[in-house]
Amino acid sequence: MLGIKLVTDPRWAKLAESNIEAVLIDHAWCEQKAATNAISIITLNPELTDLVTELILLAQEELEHFQMVHNILKKRGFQLGRESKNSYVNELFKAKIKGGNRKQNLVNRLLFSAMIEARSCERFKVLSETIKDKELSKFYRELMISEAGHYTTFLKFARKYGEGMDVDKQWQDLLELEGKIILNYGKEETIHG
Repeated sequence: MLGIKLVTDPRWAKLAESNIEAVLIDHAWCEQKAATNAISIITLNPELTDLVTELILLAQEELEHFQMVHNILKKRGFQLGRESKNSYVNELFKAKIKGGNRKQNLVNRLLFSAMIEARSCERFKVLSETIKDKELSKFYRELMISEAGHYTTFLKFARKYGEGMDVDKQWQDLLELEGKIILNYGKEETIHG
């Protein structure tokens, strides 16, 4: 469904489970960044009423996820901790098409967002199927479903607002590129690491 070219090795989930505090802290910040990203897209495209309407809901949901992860951290006696750099997202962002007109920039941003949501969805699936912690397994299963919805929302709007552009080719190119980028990840206790 997601079209991801390289699936996550289940050994990453074992690594993540070995330092669940670090994973949860990183995950919390990923949710905050996802909410910020949606708000940023709204800010840059306020005239696109349907996009604004859906991304307001998406941003609210991402903030709810941030709160849910924060609550799990507190329940387990952990603190949120400082935000850390997300090398995967930064590398994917550097590879993103630069320049072009406003429409192209919107489509690029939407595809970039869809890619991050798709990978997060895939990682949550791996966590839900691999880790032994029943509470977290259920939690990540529920979030996997939500992330799949976010991925399809961004892709839907990229196709809608990319009229006259070969959005599906751009998406396939991004999937290929992401498959190469992700080869360097899966070795750290972070959601994308």
